[in-house]
Amino acid sequence: MTDSVIVIDVGSGTQDILLYQSGRNLENCPKFIVPSRTQTVAAEIRNATAQGREIFLHGHLMGGGASAVALKKHIGLGLKAYATAQAAVTFNDNLAVVEQMGIVICEEAPKSAMSIWMGDVDTCSLKKALAAFSLDYPLKAAVAVQDHGFSVTESNRTLRFRLWEDFVLQGGDLRNLVFTQDIPEVYTRMRAVREIIPEAVLTDTGTAALLGIMVDYNVKPHLNQGILAVNIGNSHTLVAAIQGERVYGIFEHHTSMLNVESLANLIQRFQRTELTNAEIYEQGGHGAALHPEMRPGWDFIVVTGPRRSMAKPLNWYEAAPYGDMMLTGCFGILAGMGLT
Repeated sequence: MTDSVIVIDVGSGTQDILLYQSGRNLENCPKFIVPSRTQTVAAEIRNATAQGREIFLHGHLMGGGASAVALKKHIGLGLKAYATAQAAVTFNDNLAVVEQMGIVICEEAPKSAMSIWMGDVDTCSLKKALAAFSLDYPLKAAVAVQDHGFSVTESNRTLRFRLWEDFVLQGGDLRNLVFTQDIPEVYTRMRAVREIIPEAVLTDTGTAALLGIMVDYNVKPHLNQGILAVNIGNSHTLVAAIQGERVYGIFEHHTSMLNVESLANLIQRFQRTELTNAEIYEQGGHGAALHPEMRPGWDFIVVTGPRRSMAKPLNWYEAAPYGDMMLTGCFGILAGMGLT
């Protein structure tokens, strides 16, 4: 078994990091929560904007979000933005659309531009952070990112949920979405992390969260009967009906579009197997997929995620595997690797 693994759950607001060390209680393994790379890239872009500098984005495809917002503001103020093709697909899979945004695609930095490296994982910074505490950087890494899939013509929302639907209809085993070897070509964000860390295990943040909920000690006894797992993230809310190790149904929405009342209503319709894909998509979410074998029920509801306070009035059980809610995804990745 691997002696140590650096496990990184990349979110839109934070990256949650666990240094797994075999033979040590998980509660005592080193861990830290720091801003996600899209937040640090956004800060670098804002710094360049404040100085009136042109920018050159290079490196890898990564998560957008905060960095995309900062970039649009930079361009909106009339400042130049250049990017390599590899980095530019962060903002849209279609490079023609990227150019329409005002980004100039080029492979070499203009002398006047501030250089900004793109990538979901900054191994140099992580090595420095661990070294500051006399910790060795492990040879093995496992990373979760939210991967919408690659398509030049299809909406990311549509494609991401079609991938979830295929997963549910094909048996719904979450461990099949933890990639220890080949990563399907459609998952370009995961493959970009593999370019940074060639041997890394990769999965989606949604998969990691659901697997993490399942390892909570108080959740395990309910799995045979079935649970409703709710992950309320900073950007996305993912809900899954899980029995045993199988996902029977799933829906995904944008957290900013939900409140306690609308979330409760969607959950109730999902429990009754009445929720439709069109209903979620038309609200601005990703969609819903229910296997034909899914039956009404799913009364034990478990919630996790940094925005879980939204569900406080609903009195759902709050999962905190190994005593740490913010590392739910990390523990889920370990579970998918067979290490918990």
